[in-house]
Amino acid sequence: VQLQASGGGLVQAGDSLRLSCAVSGRTFSTYNMGWFRQAPGTEREFVAAVTWSGITYYSDSVKGRFTVSRDNAKNTVYLQMNSLKPEDTAVYYCAVKREIRAREYDYWGQGTQVTVSS
Repeated sequence: VQLQASGGGLVQAGDSLRLSCAVSGRTFSTYNMGWFRQAPGTEREFVAAVTWSGITYYSDSVKGRFTVSRDNAKNTVYLQMNSLKPEDTAVYYCAVKREIRAREYDYWGQGTQVTVSS
């Protein structure tokens, strides 16, 4: 399984960005997808997830501002980020978890940089 994240960039506070993550393979519809981020000097943190059935989860820091969605026909998961803040600056990663009860994600993309200026 290969993941390709894209859509990052440099924006100002209050702007929006949409990240995309294209996933290879024929069984994308069965995958549980997650978005994570890592800022310099910090540990990677959970941002959002969408299960194979469409249930979504968000971290408290992005709830109400970010929306995760998926398009199974395109093998792609999205992260719509609105009202961006400087503290959202990080490298964003998408990941696949094949078993919903698994603790760890199985595959990771290469990351896309999001920089929010104040």
